[in-house]
Amino acid sequence: MKIAGLTLILTLSGVLSASMVDEAKKAGFKPIPTDEKELLKLIDNRENPLNSAKIELGKRLYFEPRLSKSNLISCNTCHNLATGGIDGVESAVGDGWTTNPHHLNSPTVYNAVFMDRQFWDGRADNLEAQAQGPLQAKPEMAISKEMAVERISSMDGYRDEFKMAFGDDNITFKRIADAIGAFERTLVTPSRFDKFLAGDEQMLNNEEKRGLKVFISKGCSSCHNGVGVGGSMQKFPLLKPYKYASVGDFKGDKSGMVKTPTLRNILRTAPYFHNGAVWDIREAVEIMGETQLGVKLSREEVDSIVKFFEALDGELPDVIYPKLPAVTIKTPKPDID
Repeated sequence: MKIAGLTLILTLSGVLSASMVDEAKKAGFKPIPTDEKELLKLIDNRENPLNSAKIELGKRLYFEPRLSKSNLISCNTCHNLATGGIDGVESAVGDGWTTNPHHLNSPTVYNAVFMDRQFWDGRADNLEAQAQGPLQAKPEMAISKEMAVERISSMDGYRDEFKMAFGDDNITFKRIADAIGAFERTLVTPSRFDKFLAGDEQMLNNEEKRGLKVFISKGCSSCHNGVGVGGSMQKFPLLKPYKYASVGDFKGDKSGMVKTPTLRNILRTAPYFHNGAVWDIREAVEIMGETQLGVKLSREEVDSIVKFFEALDGELPDVIYPKLPAVTIKTPKPDID
């Protein structure tokens, strides 16, 4: 009887877990594909097809500080791959130690490929278009298109890499951004939650499953869903005022829409919100409940949701810091004024 009873308990546990997987799928969650061909279909860009040479070139350019006016700032400065793809400060800091004039926080680059739009106001269609912005922005890397091309063209080796990546050695500003975007498309972080969605219900413990159930039942998954667990454009704030709205002057796009950030690796990417005003993940969850759902979450519900977030902590890819080519006498000098 004891064995039969134990078998019944285990069976019921399996049924409950399986139903939670089904519930998660019905809520709109989708796993990162494990099959390389299926993943490629998801992350590739028809207008900028991925290939190994382009990805490797993009990695070099992502870490290339000479793509900034000062020679000091690279994409990795604000989107540090060692620290969750962020800079860990409230407002991005760029050229001349300038903070973002709108007090905007740097979102993670990890899993950005799964976002519907790029930038907090969604003004860029894809990662390639997004990459062009920070390079030219005065409070960020502050380099002109012409200077970027002149710097990269002056260093031996880059021309051959562009030929391998694009089919000829013509170095353009668009191609620089396209290569960076290609590399960023590979920065995905599969987690235990993906294995859970694929049917392995043991990947989440009971506390995490309870948190997932609360997350879904309270309505959080209405915006944080899909492969990216976020990424769509949503009205913010929706039902109640955002308590830190006075930090910076960002109001979203012309319709008040703001990009929903990914919740993948969320416990690695404090501070939170577009203006980086919140450092405590529990406070962030409480605020989202009030502003977007119009509910006051209990302490137990908040703790449960945060517990679920642990299952979204993904496996960061191994990225070997690249060796960059030496400057030549032709390379334009840095400008730190």
